[in-house]
Amino acid sequence: MKFEETFKGKNILITGHTGFKGSWLTLWLTELGANIIGYSLEPPTNPSLFEALNLEERITHIIGDVRDEEKLRKVFGTYKPEFIFHLAAQPLVRYSYIAPKYTYEVNIMGAVNLLEAVRGTDSVKVVIVVTSDKCYENKEWIYGYREIDPMGGYDPYSSSKGCVELIVSAYKRSFFDDLEIALSSVRAGNVIGGGDWQEDRLIPDCIRALSKGEIIKIRNPKAIRPWQYVLEPLSGYLLLALKMFEDGEKFSGAWNFGPSDYDILTVEEVTKKVIEYWGNGRYEILGNPNDFHEANLLKLDCSKAYSLLKWYPVYNIDEALKRTVEWYKNYYNGDMDKMYEYSVREIKEYTERRSLC
Repeated sequence: MKFEETFKGKNILITGHTGFKGSWLTLWLTELGANIIGYSLEPPTNPSLFEALNLEERITHIIGDVRDEEKLRKVFGTYKPEFIFHLAAQPLVRYSYIAPKYTYEVNIMGAVNLLEAVRGTDSVKVVIVVTSDKCYENKEWIYGYREIDPMGGYDPYSSSKGCVELIVSAYKRSFFDDLEIALSSVRAGNVIGGGDWQEDRLIPDCIRALSKGEIIKIRNPKAIRPWQYVLEPLSGYLLLALKMFEDGEKFSGAWNFGPSDYDILTVEEVTKKVIEYWGNGRYEILGNPNDFHEANLLKLDCSKAYSLLKWYPVYNIDEALKRTVEWYKNYYNGDMDKMYEYSVREIKEYTERRSLC
């Protein structure tokens, strides 16, 4: 993968850079020598990966809301980014039931504001909008969803991501093809890895309980999710951006970056593995798990990425969980000042493994 020669010295705007995936992407591109402009709200959790890695000192760090179109346009005008990775979003299904209007404003109008800013900036060459596997009209069948399957969404979060997919497609055909700006949307599964402390996510919920010696409490133990290590989809986004930079007409569009079918496990199975790798712990199943609707089965078909990008998952679920738990154990064992170097090593080991596959 020719990541360094593509991204080194480039001005790259990452929205949502203070979040979990955004922080890992910021770290990776920083190590590749890119000039990162981060635009986001304050870190969403305490602790946070962004602060644990002390990324603020290594990039241009801007606190801003994607709903603020004027401020977003000024950032584009000032820094003239060449690559855009749009990750800023309200990312939680359950919270979208509590704050549906906010979810739609951030996820939908935030994306529109970003795309409008891109239209007015001559420097931009590549735009990747990160959505979700939940953008599909989920029929909970055993087949993986392909990029050409219908958008949908039962809950406000999922439907907002389906809307963003339609918006990206409309902007691509209506404006960006003529402007010769490469534009793609990307969908991933349930992403896990060190440094996620978000509420209402299985791995962070497990780690919070285990680090305090408390019982893990889980909802929907039989629900099946497509679990994948955080560097898997990020490597797909970077590879796609590289290809779009080389040939925007061929590689623009919608893309799935999910795990293999072998890594589709239930919530309860994953919880047991986390406890095993942590070394101790217990869990219990909540008595009323169905206060909000959550999908029980969702899979992605990644044939397009396999065929056209030669991208595929590197780590199986066991290695992904081992590496995730090990990151947290290092953090809680007092190695907080070394987490930047530890996380950079994670990226290097992943990159080496991918090059050998």
